[in-house]
Amino acid sequence: MTADTYATTEWAVPRPVALITGAARGMGAQVALRLARDGFDLVLLDAPATDAIADLGYSLGSPEQLQATAQLCRDLGVEVRAMSADVRDQDALGAAVALVEPGRLHAVVAVAGIIGSDQLAWEFSKADLDRDLDTNFHGVANLARAAVPALLGAPRGRGRFVAVVSTAGETGLPRLAGYVASKHAALGYIRALAADLGPSAVTANAVLPGSTRTALLERSARVYGLPNAEAFAPHQRLERILEPSEIAAAVGWLCSPASSAVTGTAMRVDGGFV
Repeated sequence: MTADTYATTEWAVPRPVALITGAARGMGAQVALRLARDGFDLVLLDAPATDAIADLGYSLGSPEQLQATAQLCRDLGVEVRAMSADVRDQDALGAAVALVEPGRLHAVVAVAGIIGSDQLAWEFSKADLDRDLDTNFHGVANLARAAVPALLGAPRGRGRFVAVVSTAGETGLPRLAGYVASKHAALGYIRALAADLGPSAVTANAVLPGSTRTALLERSARVYGLPNAEAFAPHQRLERILEPSEIAAAVGWLCSPASSAVTGTAMRVDGGFV
């Protein structure tokens, strides 16, 4: 899929740059705002259309939402390039990374994720499993393939790769075998990536959100026949649904100099998920 650029072609000030997938809404949009406040210029990516993945049962973020997120970040005084790019499309991710001058890409955050099919685990076909894996696992690996060579050019000790995974990366959930398997795979990939990146001082970490106020959580509620997403609150010790900004706060720390000694970790930001 072709990536369409919605912003200028020249950077005015050479600040560090962060690239974020799934940035149109929810956690991705809040990560963008957090990193903008922390002084990063941004490359923001999201799906090229709300129905880019067929038969999901819910809509993906729209190009209009992506542009709205970009404008909110520009209002904070940073430069932003916003592109439609499917994380399943290696060429589109490569084009996005190529927008950043050598040495300026300091942080890469993989937020894009889906719930594909829902059924009993043994009823998942290979195609059902692949739908979750293509975005939730291969999307992370595709992003690393495109972006890690650029991260290696960041000042030593400043390169950061963060994947927003899920508590499903460490926990089994009924009727969501594809989602769970893909999130386990993504977490394993991040741990291996951290091992390979260790000598370079580029860190790789995962954030594992609990039930967070997003379109994906609404989809989860329908999987379990719940009246709404708020019904998940009793499954977290804090007895409330988390806000996307709370996940973004953890991502912001992992992208900061303060996290320089943290790599290969799975940071649970889950309200005490049980």
